[in-house]
Amino acid sequence: MKKIIALIAALGLLISLAACGGNAETTTQTPESRPADSETAPQSGSEPASAPASESETGSEETSGSEETLPESLSVGFLKGPTGIGAARFMEQNEAGGLEISYKVTLEADASNVLPSIISGELDIAAVPTNAAAVLYNKTEGKVRILAINTLGVLHILENGETVQSVADLKGKTILATGQGANPEYVLNYILRQNGLEPGKDVTVEFLPNDEIVTRMTTGKADLCMLPVPLATTVLMKGENARDALDLNAEWEKVSADGSILTQGCVVYRADKVSDAAAASFLKDYRASIDYMKDSANLDAAAELAVKYEIVGAVPVAKAALPQCGLTFVSGKDAMKGYLDGYFSVLFQADPASVGGKLPDDGIYYEVA
Repeated sequence: MKKIIALIAALGLLISLAACGGNAETTTQTPESRPADSETAPQSGSEPASAPASESETGSEETSGSEETLPESLSVGFLKGPTGIGAARFMEQNEAGGLEISYKVTLEADASNVLPSIISGELDIAAVPTNAAAVLYNKTEGKVRILAINTLGVLHILENGETVQSVADLKGKTILATGQGANPEYVLNYILRQNGLEPGKDVTVEFLPNDEIVTRMTTGKADLCMLPVPLATTVLMKGENARDALDLNAEWEKVSADGSILTQGCVVYRADKVSDAAAASFLKDYRASIDYMKDSANLDAAAELAVKYEIVGAVPVAKAALPQCGLTFVSGKDAMKGYLDGYFSVLFQADPASVGGKLPDDGIYYEVA
C-alpha cells in the first residue's frame, strides 16, 4: 500500500482542484447525437468536433440494482473547489438526514489528503482530478473507477496589465501557476507547445501555493498567473489592475487537433466496496446537488451554502464565481468516454506518467450491468 501511495505522490498528482469554468447541462451523453447547442460544451469557444451528445437520462443507471439493499453509510471525500461547490447542497441534505444513505463527508483543500484514502479504502467515493483518476485506475488494477464527470475546463491566465492578448504574448514572461504534476500543468504545457512555446525555455512557470499566488497578484507583486475559478474570481475582484487575459478552455479548443474536451474533475469510487445500488443512489443525490448549485434561480442560496461549508471565503466571491464554475454531471460509460478518451490521449502524448504510464481501458468507466 505504501508503494502505491508513493507512486501517486511521485507523479505529483497531489493538488488542490480549486477550479471552475462554464456550466454544463447534467445529462448522460454520447458523441454521436449531441446537439450543436448543448450546454454540455465548454462555454468559451466553438463546439469541439467530438463533443458528446445527449443519449438518455442517468435515471436508467440510477434505478438499476434498486433491488439490492443499500448500505446504511458510506464515506465520501470532496475537494474545496468545484467538486465541493457542486456538493454543497448534498452536504446540507446529508446533515439533515435527507438522503437515502448516510455519508461521512470529508472536505479537503488538497488532493494529497484524498488520494491515499481512496487507495486504502478509507474513502468509498472521492472527487479527484481526471488525470488522477486514470492513475488510480492503473495503480489499483481497476479497483478505483470513474462514476461521473463533474468539472469541465476552468483555468485562466490573469494579468496585472494589458500586454498579453494571445498565447504568443507569453513568450519571455514568468507565470505563477497552480497544479504542478496534475491537470493544470499538463494543460498549460500542451497549450504552450501547440503555440510553439517550450515551457521552461520560452516561458518560465513558477509553481506556488494557491494563497501565495493570490496574494502576489492582488498586491501587484506579480504580473501573470494561472489560476482556476473561484481563486481567479478572487484575484479579479481584489486586484486593482487584474484582468482575465486568457481563458485556457478557449485556448485548448483552438489547438486541440482531435476535438478533445478540457475535462478537469470527476468522482471515483471503490468498485470492490460500493454496490451498483449504492453507486446509483449516490449519483442521484449528487446530480440533484449539482443541478441545484448551478441553477441561477438558486444563486443567493447556493452562494450561502458555499460559504457555510468553507469552500469559498465570502458570499460576493461565491456569487461571482458560481456562474463560471464548470459544474457539470456526465455519467454512463459511452458519455464519459466521449469526454475523456480524447483528453486522456492528449495527456498521455504529452507525458505518459500523467495518466499512470498507460491509457486506461474502458473498464475505468462505471456502467451498471
